[in-house]
Amino acid sequence: MTEPPATDKDIVRTTCPRDCYDGCGIVVHRRDGRIARVLGDPAHPVSRGGLCGKCAIAYNGVWLDPQRRVLRPLRRSGPKGAGRFEPATWDEALAAISHRLRQVVAGPGAETVVHAHYTGTCSVVANGFPNRFFHRLGATEVEPDTVCNNAGYAALEYVYGTAVKGFDPRTARDAAAILVWGCNPSASAPHAHRYWLPEAPGRKIVVDPVRHDTARAADLHLQPFPGSDAALAFAMMHVLRREGLVDQAYLAAHAVGWDELAPQLAACTPEWGEAQTGVPAADIVAAARIYGAGPSLLWIGQGLQRQPQGGNIVRAVALLPAVTGNLGKPGAGVYYLNGKGATRGMDLGAISGAHLRRGPARTIGHMELAAHLADPARAQAFFCWNMNVAASAPNQTALLAALSREDLFTVVVDPFATDTARYADWVLPAATFLEFDDLAGSYFHISLGAQAKAAEPMGESLPNAEIFRRLARAMGYDEPELQESDRAMIDRQLALALPGTSFEDLAAVGTMPVGREAAVYFADGRFPTPSGRIEIASAAAEAAGHGRLPSAAADPRPAGGRLRLLTPASRWLMNSSYGNDPGILGKLGPAAVVLHPDDAAERGLAAGDRVVLRNRTGSLALDLAVAPIVPRGVALADKSRWLDGGANVNVLNPGLVADMGRSTALHGVEVTVSRAGAAA
Repeated sequence: MTEPPATDKDIVRTTCPRDCYDGCGIVVHRRDGRIARVLGDPAHPVSRGGLCGKCAIAYNGVWLDPQRRVLRPLRRSGPKGAGRFEPATWDEALAAISHRLRQVVAGPGAETVVHAHYTGTCSVVANGFPNRFFHRLGATEVEPDTVCNNAGYAALEYVYGTAVKGFDPRTARDAAAILVWGCNPSASAPHAHRYWLPEAPGRKIVVDPVRHDTARAADLHLQPFPGSDAALAFAMMHVLRREGLVDQAYLAAHAVGWDELAPQLAACTPEWGEAQTGVPAADIVAAARIYGAGPSLLWIGQGLQRQPQGGNIVRAVALLPAVTGNLGKPGAGVYYLNGKGATRGMDLGAISGAHLRRGPARTIGHMELAAHLADPARAQAFFCWNMNVAASAPNQTALLAALSREDLFTVVVDPFATDTARYADWVLPAATFLEFDDLAGSYFHISLGAQAKAAEPMGESLPNAEIFRRLARAMGYDEPELQESDRAMIDRQLALALPGTSFEDLAAVGTMPVGREAAVYFADGRFPTPSGRIEIASAAAEAAGHGRLPSAAADPRPAGGRLRLLTPASRWLMNSSYGNDPGILGKLGPAAVVLHPDDAAERGLAAGDRVVLRNRTGSLALDLAVAPIVPRGVALADKSRWLDGGANVNVLNPGLVADMGRSTALHGVEVTVSRAGAAA
């Protein structure tokens, strides 16, 4: 039987708010008021009718499956970790949660309520508004970016005064070269990999220890050993100085500290760089010449700074645009993230409502989370929303033990019964982005999209903001900010970013660029640093215990038969999201680790063997794959698989802390690899 043709009412255009560079356009087809299919928007300038493969599977899979969703509040009915619950009403849930919170506040204090959140959704209201409740409560926040990119933030703020105002991708048409350092767009920005990079006229250089699809497609791929990126940057600057590609006039006018750094470059020859990094000297020279000729763009990936010297590495790499004058003009710039405030004029601080705090802000880092939750004196209650800490946080064995505390009152807010939810006293059902209005913006492209509601929330689920409005009422909080409507917040932010544009206007087209032409940032040569200039030498960094200048030092290579373990994002997962979708699990296949052929041979291993990765923190059994896509001495395994009662790579991560921003240094973990069943 032929289906009737879809009408305008059957189609909703919306924008993906996920933790991704692309910010894809989506067209939702409805039937009888329910979502029938989720497709890419053919009119969207970035995704061009295609969704990322993983998103297409999940949005048409678990997102629409009532058997997989949490449909009503759930109250624990078995031991923590068992995942046994009974349904409850919203009134029962809100009464029980508010009662326990009032007990904690009156007793050990509000600071013993800990809340962790991140990028389960990046839409403006759903990601920011719940913080108002926790600010008013006086809770301790697990600083979100410490699990991801905080070292890079700190480093770039020392050099440029900001980490959230990068180049506008539209300026690629004017670039003679694009240098992608420590990022894998083929996994984390599929449409940039598919369209933006190939269509940009300039030559492409990729610096990454892994020979991923974007690296294979580049004109030049440099493959340094992990932890040696600063040495590579110094060797490139040596070449730039030797060959007259340093923009002395730009440095004199807009930077401080070049006179201190320049003498240190003399010893950093390409041959020295090869010895430090494993990158052939000739490739170092070639990369420096291509980049230095300019105009050039530098894309600094977040994976780059997840290393023990991650902050120092980013400081060193970030000097390349300054040294060559590749800033403040078309086709030039340095990009880490494009914040909605810095590049679109939005006031995200107003959404989070820090002014509601009645005392000092209290934060911890994700690297401290397991120890903090294990201590009853510091943690009496734990809220987890917009993330799945059991799968994504380090020191996994200790963290799961802490979450098993019977006296740790735990609330999880999520659309799905995650690994973390298994340890909750209460699970509150959150709506997905397809079920409420909001604003979404890529952290790459300078645009803003309407996240338009395509269906009613499934079951009794509610948008994040409404859940925390109800909790605020249950707590008796009377501040009007805690009851502000989503639409009021959306309208106010739209007026800042796209004056004169209503939500309906935006929803009609899906996504709008902010600005008709490509933005050129820092064209006036002024930077938000203490000196107003680029700070090659930073007094602020020195005062914080870092070097006044970045260092060229590389991490020591692993010894004693150990390998350096890299655990980047999978092309089939969005952090840990989608890890419960059967279609995604089929694409992922069995969890595996990749070794260089020489490392496998040295250990008497062959592809397909079952192997065990071990260190002092834990052990993990994986299947073995063998391929020359990583340097010798490196093991490669994807992060963020769901545990399902077992473990993932975070069982091997002791919570290594980077040199800046108390951020993760997970790419510094070392392991031994041996055949399963062999003596440890």
